[in-house]
Amino acid sequence: MDPPPSIPVLLSMTEIPAHSLFRPPAPEPRRRPPDLFEFLSAARNNPLTSWTQAHFDEPIVMAKSVLGRVMVVNDPAAIRHVLVDNASNYRKDDLQRRVLAPGMADGLLTADGDEWRLQRRTLAPLFTPRTVQGFAPAMAEATGRMLRRWRRREGRIFDASLEMTRVTLDVLERTIFTKGPARDPDALGRAITRFFEAVGPIDPLDVFGAPDWVPRVGRIRARPALEYFAEVVMELIETRKALIASGEAPPRDLLTLLLEANDPETGRGLSDIAVQANVITFIGAGHETTANALSWSFYLLSQAPDLRERLEREADAHGDGETGLADLPFARAVVEEAMRLYPPVPFMSRQALADDRIAGYRVPRGTIVAVVPWVLHRHRRLWTEPDAFDPDRFLGERREAVDRYAYLPFGAGPRVCIGAAFSLQEAVIVLSGVARAARLDLVEGHQVTPLHRVTLRPEGGLPMRVRLRG
Repeated sequence: MDPPPSIPVLLSMTEIPAHSLFRPPAPEPRRRPPDLFEFLSAARNNPLTSWTQAHFDEPIVMAKSVLGRVMVVNDPAAIRHVLVDNASNYRKDDLQRRVLAPGMADGLLTADGDEWRLQRRTLAPLFTPRTVQGFAPAMAEATGRMLRRWRRREGRIFDASLEMTRVTLDVLERTIFTKGPARDPDALGRAITRFFEAVGPIDPLDVFGAPDWVPRVGRIRARPALEYFAEVVMELIETRKALIASGEAPPRDLLTLLLEANDPETGRGLSDIAVQANVITFIGAGHETTANALSWSFYLLSQAPDLRERLEREADAHGDGETGLADLPFARAVVEEAMRLYPPVPFMSRQALADDRIAGYRVPRGTIVAVVPWVLHRHRRLWTEPDAFDPDRFLGERREAVDRYAYLPFGAGPRVCIGAAFSLQEAVIVLSGVARAARLDLVEGHQVTPLHRVTLRPEGGLPMRVRLRG
């Protein structure tokens, strides 16, 4: 392995705010790399506990593990090389595909090669700024519906993470399938939670590359949730297709747009299986990441009263009317900072298809190159006060100083999250709507622990008490 050249420190030399900053909980980095049994235990219980201090200090960390040669990259220029400049040389590695494909096979998240390119071209027009902005009223309506429910529960304790699951599912039911499933609306949320809890713990069989036909405990536990997803979504597809065939004008939601979409190059539409897989992906991955970003936002604000009051002032100034992201800069900064500290997807990896060089290192074919937002977003060379909750780092000149490839809540390059604008708009609208009407306070004595289960959740939920404002 060749020695790397010196990599400049990209730390923005801005002043640290004078006010006291809240430092939320996070696992203490290891002093040494985990051995095999420690790694398997961490992968099974909480992968966040596997990272060492070197990962948070060094731009590049190379190691050999049970997964083979692994390169963890925290240098923005090197990340750009992997995800953008030479993206064709790096594909999703087998471990990620084994974990995600059973639930989201044939969808945009796990498809590869020509099938992925077809789906990406087909789906891109569904997420134009104009289309996404058109969903803002539905997002505001879902927020209002949640707040009306809270008015009957003032002073009570509830799991805020479940409430965020409920409101984001409500948004999807108003945008992906307008009339919603003809079933218990909360059952879908419970199924999603069971799915991520089942497939989240990494099975040693997947680590060691056992064939797919070998049974996995997580897949067996996830099967009822997956079957429920498939039934609900296929019912929606068949009902919508029948409505279209009848000549009646269908709702102009994402389900209709998916069924009508055509690849601009080939004219091909999506198969029913591909439509189903993508709706499941939007429900599972899209809803889950937004719900988690909101959960972490409310938790962080509950521990920073001065910042919560600042958010409330901004929200109050805009009343209940429709607003865009430009009208709510502090709300957006809160969400972005929450996603920095607790990135919705804390781990990404690619496998080199051919030999390459990254930041002076030789990268042999087959090397797993890991881009780890959990580590990257707290890296000592890239951020001032990296462990502190400071939304101001995403405002004004400080925001402009953040390197594009030092902050990856939605990924980057050709596989950047197609729903990023949708998710961010939704989170800001919900956050501001709640700030105008209510406050959420963490139950005293509850210890919050981030848990990596494909996405990043608060372990055991987030018990909070609601208090109405005014």
